[in-house]
Amino acid sequence: MEIELILKIAAIGLIVSILNQILARADKSEYTTLTTLMGVILVLLMLIPQIRSLFSSVRDLLSF
Repeated sequence: MEIELILKIAAIGLIVSILNQILARADKSEYTTLTTLMGVILVLLMLIPQIRSLFSSVRDLLSF
C-alpha cells in the first residue's frame, strides 16, 4: 500500500474529527453523524481500486 494513501486517510480522519468536535460544541449532533458517514464513504471510495487490485491478485493466484 502506498504511503500517500495512508496519509490521505489519516488526513480525512483528522478533518472529520475536528469537524465533529466543532459541530458537537454547537449542539448540531445530527450533523456529526452525517460528517462521520461522509468521511467513511470518502475513505471507502479511495480504497475501491486497492480492493479491486487485491481481488484480481487473489483470482490470478488461485487460477491454474
